Amino acid sequence: MTNEKVLVIGACGQLGTELVDSLRGIYGEGNVIASDIKKSEHEVFSTGIFEDLDILDVNRLGEIINKYKPTQVYHLAALLSATAEKNPEFGWKLNMEGLFHVLNAARDTGIIHKIYWPSSIAAFGPNTERFNTPQYGTMDPTTIYGISKLAGELYTQYYYNRWGIDTRSLRYPGLIGYKSAPGGGTTDYAVAIYHDALTKGHHDCFLKPGTTLPMLYMPDALKATLDIMHAPAEQIKIRTSYNLAGMSFAPEEIAAAIEKQVDGFTISYEPDYRQAIADSWPAVIDDSRAQEDWGWKPAYDLDSMTADMLANLKPMYSAKK
Repeated sequence: MTNEKVLVIGACGQLGTELVDSLRGIYGEGNVIASDIKKSEHEVFSTGIFEDLDILDVNRLGEIINKYKPTQVYHLAALLSATAEKNPEFGWKLNMEGLFHVLNAARDTGIIHKIYWPSSIAAFGPNTERFNTPQYGTMDPTTIYGISKLAGELYTQYYYNRWGIDTRSLRYPGLIGYKSAPGGGTTDYAVAIYHDALTKGHHDCFLKPGTTLPMLYMPDALKATLDIMHAPAEQIKIRTSYNLAGMSFAPEEIAAAIEKQVDGFTISYEPDYRQAIADSWPAVIDDSRAQEDWGWKPAYDLDSMTADMLANLKPMYSAKK
């Protein structure tokens, strides 16, 4: 793997930051180029190569590709759901033109041999089969983010079929991690609840009991991302995007898991506008194709994730006292 050069676009987000750290451990610090529109202050980026890159600037992308000759690209730059809804035209432009710039660079230069681009359960919609959501089911997204993800899935498949570009993708469920603060998204209650358990002993949930959603712990998300990229090409039989799952739970279930480890923890419920979004998403994902094709298997369930989240957050809050 030492002959590989890896470019991570949109490296400063939650997933990108941890992915850069993992990739440098695999390929070496000098073989992983982190890039984003603005450099993060996270310690991961204090060493190693970093390049400023607005993915809409196709000339700048070309300069970086010509300079470093990356054989792999992880293209993570995107305008996410809530932000894209405030400016849908720009959301579409960033998400789609950025993807085209990467795909076209692979097609036209012959330098890039493999591309990772993430999709999302946002590509599903209100008529999607909610339980055991199949790999090939109803997809009718209602947000510009979800629409761009569905379109992106079809375009990556098109570039694979027409030009042989080795594209790989996962439909991420809600991601839970302790290294980034919750941002207020629909699945972010499952991050905030751990912080509240340690700081307040109580969580006021914006979803109602019984709202089951698919989730994935960040170490498993990293594992899945690296596993699909390192799998032999012949094992990747889906070139749109693979369903991916770790666990599914409702707010009262994660609260019960926390109660086992945090004495006196309580939860209350005041559903807001995010309830309607959650109700339109899948509840339980069927990811059997990922299991069959390239051996996907998560390491964490709800209880083991809860133990690890609390173990890592406790020292952070102790240090602030």
